[in-house]
Amino acid sequence: MEFPHGKFVFFLLLLSLGTLSALSYTLFSPIDNYLVDCGSIVDSVVDNRRFVSDASCRNSYSLHSSRSASLRNENPHDVSPRIYQSARVFTRPSRYEFEIKEKGTHMVRFHFQKLNSSKFDFGDAQFHVLVNGFVVLSDFIGGEVVSPRVKEYLIWVDTEKLVITFIPAKKSKFAFVNALEVLSAPKDLILDTAEYVNSEKTDEFDGLAMQALEVVHRVSVGGPKVTPFNDTLWRTWIPDDEFLVSSFGSKRVYFSGRIWYQMGGASREVAPDNVYNTARVIRSTNASVPDVNITWVFPVTGGFKYLVRLHFCDIASISLGLLYFNVYVNGNLAYKDLDLSRATNYVLASPFYADFVVDADASGVLSVSVGPSNISMPYTIVGMLNAVEVMKLNNSMGSLAGKLPAELVLKSWPKRNIGVLIPLVAAACLLVSLSMLLRRRMTGLKNSLTWSKLPTDASGADVK
Repeated sequence: MEFPHGKFVFFLLLLSLGTLSALSYTLFSPIDNYLVDCGSIVDSVVDNRRFVSDASCRNSYSLHSSRSASLRNENPHDVSPRIYQSARVFTRPSRYEFEIKEKGTHMVRFHFQKLNSSKFDFGDAQFHVLVNGFVVLSDFIGGEVVSPRVKEYLIWVDTEKLVITFIPAKKSKFAFVNALEVLSAPKDLILDTAEYVNSEKTDEFDGLAMQALEVVHRVSVGGPKVTPFNDTLWRTWIPDDEFLVSSFGSKRVYFSGRIWYQMGGASREVAPDNVYNTARVIRSTNASVPDVNITWVFPVTGGFKYLVRLHFCDIASISLGLLYFNVYVNGNLAYKDLDLSRATNYVLASPFYADFVVDADASGVLSVSVGPSNISMPYTIVGMLNAVEVMKLNNSMGSLAGKLPAELVLKSWPKRNIGVLIPLVAAACLLVSLSMLLRRRMTGLKNSLTWSKLPTDASGADVK
């Protein structure tokens, strides 16, 4: 039996989906939006974004430094973007302060590249960096940065200012930075809860949003590099080839249709279309389900917890309700029988992501795998992944680099040269003592002499 209003209901459904997707097309505009070209005397434009020279600090941010210098790259053949053609150098602890209008998670990015300079030897660039009390870099060696490098952090800010402090590792070393970004993040970028996964159990991990996070890996699976120009939050996603260790039985897929972002689901700020329209998949091509997994391995630092964000978007299935698979992190089952149709409210090509927190051990690697589950079906897709993000969480000392808290890192800078100062003070005291002793002796000798009038011989003279 045909319902007369069936076509009308179908039209309304398509209209609502289109409206939800269109809402996501609104460009994100951060309330706190600082782009600083450090050491430059003019502004620079990169990817249609204007980085303002720190020589003209505005009322909303300031530079506090007793000893800093601005440098220009002396290599005329360097074709790096303009923000990497200059740098601000610090020979003493120095800080930038940014006024914060919107409290919450902020993206903080540091741009580094050593310069050819006749004034400074970048082999002596070694320093620490603090952000609002978190240690984000420790003993960072700038001389090894031969090509542009971006260090990105997600920092919860509940104060009126965000303070970035640079501290040379020694008096013979210096710190530098080419450019800075401080941006308020979308509200849905970092949620407060994730699944904590280890070999014994899976449990909830709370308080994630209050942690300091370092973006260690951001990978587009099966696709090309995604540049900041093509990302909603000006991020870079690199191809997954160098991390892929087991891909037998898998293939890349590309999708040219629309990605359907839904309210309450993954937004375009979580990841852009260019990330979700490519993937690697495992496909069953006959009556049996292949017993294979796709596995990626990522270098990490042992002793820290990591947030692993996995991005999914079913761009390969021919119909809903056909895709079921398992997800493993560090060899442990993190998500059993993942049903993307149900997770996305039964909409194909609609993005979904899952957050897991895991411990990194002494092996120095973190693995991610997807593969068939017990309910995967023949002649269907039995495993897929679109993207991976790996972020380091701060340790109990509030550090993302090393075991020292910010207070001890600040105290590591020598206030004065005590070894030289003590002998100088002792010598000064000795000179003062000798001077006082000599003065007393001279005064005593003078007081011991009796003054008398010179004798007058008047025998040969007449006084009248």
